[in-house]
Amino acid sequence: MFLMLTRTIKGGWINFFRNGYLSVAAVSVMLLCLFTVSSLYIIVLTADNVLQNMQEKVNVSVFFKASTEEEIILKAKNDLENYSEIKTVEYITKDQALENFKKNSAGEPVILQSLEEIGENPLLSYLVIQANDANQYDMISEYLTNASFNEDISRVNYGKNKEVIDRLNSIVAEVRKIGLGVAGLFSIISLLIISNTVRITIYTHRKEVEVMRLVGASNMFIRLPFIFEGIIYGFIASIVSMLLLFITLKSSERFTTHLIPSVNMVSLYLSNLAVIFGMQILIGTLLGTLSSWFAIRKYLKI
Repeated sequence: MFLMLTRTIKGGWINFFRNGYLSVAAVSVMLLCLFTVSSLYIIVLTADNVLQNMQEKVNVSVFFKASTEEEIILKAKNDLENYSEIKTVEYITKDQALENFKKNSAGEPVILQSLEEIGENPLLSYLVIQANDANQYDMISEYLTNASFNEDISRVNYGKNKEVIDRLNSIVAEVRKIGLGVAGLFSIISLLIISNTVRITIYTHRKEVEVMRLVGASNMFIRLPFIFEGIIYGFIASIVSMLLLFITLKSSERFTTHLIPSVNMVSLYLSNLAVIFGMQILIGTLLGTLSSWFAIRKYLKI
């Protein structure tokens, strides 16, 4: 068994180098397929990270009417903290809200002057609610609608945040769909080109195959060199694709960091290096194996 594997792997390498430009063409197409798939994977990871960062910043602010006593607000805070979907609840008093507003408006003298003219604090006390998961805000919003203190609530600012999260979720979903479509298209192209390459290789060595069959060589022994040839295409394309992807991300790092400051795509690539490489090896060897297998079945009639 070991001797058969050694000979068939050697035969696969010999076929790879004999095919010359055909091998280069097959590897190039598979390289394009793997590079596209990996690039889309990085884009999806980036979008997921951006979404996660936004979700961590998203919260629900529950503003209470000016006439609401602090005791009622604190009771509402305690009730919300017992809700399993809620991570934290922070109480912001009217005075704290005014102080925060002044800090945020430090560069807007007109706004500060307007506050002085009003003479009193126009802001409301509120609770800042953060959920364990962004998908739980709908449940929290429904709970607030039916809460015992609902009549004391002036407004809830969940609507705008929900629109942002839903829009970003839909963008990520579209990117995934496009990625799967493009990956599928390039996979089919790779299968066709590699199948044709292996078919030509088989045709070139048809007399050798006939001799092997006459001397009693098994079907598996005849198939394996061509299957290993397809695996070699996938392995080489995977290695080159990983290097090319890193070079592309590194060279565009300044632009991508400026465009998406919350995510470093090079760091994202390096932290997922094993997953991306494993994915490329798996897809590359699978494409190479399938295309070689189909080519042999169709044209050798073994």
